Amino acid sequence: MIIGAFLAGVLLICGCLISNRNKFVNYLLVVLFGIMLLAFGAYQYNNLNTIQLSFFKSDSLGILLLLTLCFISVPVLFHSYRYIEKFNPDETPRSRGLFFAAMVLLISACGVAYLSNHIAVTWIFVELTTLSASVLIYHHRNIRALEGVWKYVFICAISITFIYVGILFLSLSLKQAGIDDMSFDSIRANYNKLNLFWLKLSFLFIFTGFTAKLGLVPMFTAGVDAKDKAPAPAGALLASILMNLGFVGIYRVYAIIAHTPLHSWANTVIIIAALLSVFVSAVYMTRIRNIKRMLAYSGIEHMGLVMLGLAAGGVGVYAAILHIILHTLVKPALFLQYNQIYWVFQSKSIYDVGNYFKYNKTGAIVVLLAFISATAMPPSGLFVSEFLIFQALFQAHYILILVTVLILLTLIIWGFGSNTFKLLFSPSPEAMDKSTIPEINPWESFSQYVLLAVAVYIAYNPPQRFVELIQDAVKLIQ
Repeated sequence: MIIGAFLAGVLLICGCLISNRNKFVNYLLVVLFGIMLLAFGAYQYNNLNTIQLSFFKSDSLGILLLLTLCFISVPVLFHSYRYIEKFNPDETPRSRGLFFAAMVLLISACGVAYLSNHIAVTWIFVELTTLSASVLIYHHRNIRALEGVWKYVFICAISITFIYVGILFLSLSLKQAGIDDMSFDSIRANYNKLNLFWLKLSFLFIFTGFTAKLGLVPMFTAGVDAKDKAPAPAGALLASILMNLGFVGIYRVYAIIAHTPLHSWANTVIIIAALLSVFVSAVYMTRIRNIKRMLAYSGIEHMGLVMLGLAAGGVGVYAAILHIILHTLVKPALFLQYNQIYWVFQSKSIYDVGNYFKYNKTGAIVVLLAFISATAMPPSGLFVSEFLIFQALFQAHYILILVTVLILLTLIIWGFGSNTFKLLFSPSPEAMDKSTIPEINPWESFSQYVLLAVAVYIAYNPPQRFVELIQDAVKLIQ
């Protein structure tokens, strides 16, 4: 009933945000949603492994990602308010209401999808994220935003069709086994009865479909354009909680196939997609000059590493879950800081920026620390999870893959680093009068510092309960 009440409240708030034109009421509704979301997360955490409405289950993986979503949603909603009020003062009441309604729907759809215990229900909420994300991508309502949203909708429409076809193949496998229940728990419990031919086709289609959300080859282009065209606070969500939704969809289906003779074959599929993703990221990161697209391609690299950890098995599965949680904390810090970068330079091209330390010291330190974190350099929290992934690859005797990944990561660090240090230290191409630069309150960067600090803390000093939840999620596969 709690999930039903939460969804009803979300729909009511979205309806009020769209229909209401009063600015104060709109912001009050957003605050109300934030409180409701935190209460929803706390309830699910305190009712672990509870079945709700027959289709939802608050298992460890879902709870981990839901709590992470709740944690980052607070600063994202705050910076969305700052974006509307400070960075986009010409906002109309209608576009403001649509923006926040779409953001509320996207956060809620992702949060509930994490808890879905039924593959068809997961598919429904994945489609909801496509609709809400499309509104956010088109927020600026210009020709570039229109191009971005049509690309996103087109690719996601193909991906959702792939997932649907995969579900049909899975249902054929279940029908031959005499199973009517399509919940993940039921399918996993009857894995030995499934027809392997239909199961193989099902995994191939479902995996390909979810790569659009995860940001993995072959459908990674949807996410890159979306993060580039959407406002930075929306990009922070697309680069974190939406990618996590793709991970959940793949992980739950992989948890079924991992107990069948198709396990090795599925690992091969995952490794190929993961390696190609890291390769694509390396190629573009050494050439890209658009700051937001650079951050988007960095996410593709990290999702490739997550999938390599999953396929390597052993400690790699634990590391994959840890890595995606840490990435969810680190990447929004970069996207939220981008708002300030754009406000100073009025451009997202690396050719038009420079000497950021001179204009915004507090924000520049965030960029430097976030670069260290995103590239997994010590003491970054991601260094811990990446090291564990490399250890898993070594223990699984994937030595050639490990060496290839390390070379590609070196190229990525070089590309990411050259652009970052150009932004921070190189003279800007045109002389800028500091007196004409809008003054940025140092407190605008406080939330980014918190996100980066929490990522370091839970990596090097993880709470016992946090470790137990990850270990419990790993048991779905091992």
